[in-house]
Amino acid sequence: MIAHPDQLRALSAVVEHGTFDAAALALHVTPSAVSQRIRALEQQIGKVLLLRTKPAMPTPPGRAVLRLARQITLLEQETAVELGLEDPHGGRIPLVVNADSLATWVLPALASLDGQSFELLVDDQDHTTSWLREGVAMAAITSDTSPVPGCRVTPLGTMRYHAMASPGFARRWFPDGVDEASLSRAPMLNFNRKDSIQSRFLDHHLPQGSPQPPCTLIPSSAEFVKATELGIGWSMLPDIQTEDSITTGRLVVLDRTNPVDVSLHWQQWAVASKALGLVADALRTAASRRLLP
Repeated sequence: MIAHPDQLRALSAVVEHGTFDAAALALHVTPSAVSQRIRALEQQIGKVLLLRTKPAMPTPPGRAVLRLARQITLLEQETAVELGLEDPHGGRIPLVVNADSLATWVLPALASLDGQSFELLVDDQDHTTSWLREGVAMAAITSDTSPVPGCRVTPLGTMRYHAMASPGFARRWFPDGVDEASLSRAPMLNFNRKDSIQSRFLDHHLPQGSPQPPCTLIPSSAEFVKATELGIGWSMLPDIQTEDSITTGRLVVLDRTNPVDVSLHWQQWAVASKALGLVADALRTAASRRLLP
């Protein structure tokens, strides 16, 4: 496949901005020119690349071409920087991370990359690679060890989670400790409907097919910890996020013998990008200090 760079830029702009008109404004061309470039690219490849919806959405073949388009854009930007033709801090790197990593160790790592801009996308670690497949993100922190096509994988370490609750909640709902009866009725917290960590803990303690306890969804890492401290429900929390809460008595560990370990990996586009390489180095260094090996 030999695609003209203008065609790839048009595809990327339509997906990023949602419509042909908005893409035309971003590219400083007419909507007709954008449409012609997309149509020519589709004819050349022999596949429909965009669904003409509002917003426009890439088809599965379109996602593959979109990933190529954004990789080429990244390399063009870095070449321009190397030639002194572009601001070295002008490019924004889209990364997708899980909320608990973002709340604990990712931001300090990114802060070490002076002047670099990011677009941080948040998703469950079991689902972050979908952003890579769609060409939206250049890299992801994920639990998936299978590389997305065109990407490479590096282990980061393990986040360990324990079942925790406020002292008052533990006395009320778990007076005799964690057992089948208490877990089947004690209110529980989940981050969102994708969150499987609490379910993994329940699966260890409850027979298959057992009724699920009442559940409250709290889609924010900091508020998730706060809701647990306030006694809204019990939850699985990462050790590296709750050290102070345990020390000060705001939280107690319900079950020390059955943690849930989540192995994290770094997946990034397999392109020779200096900027992505620096991000990967910073995150691997931070992970080696905060995560379990």
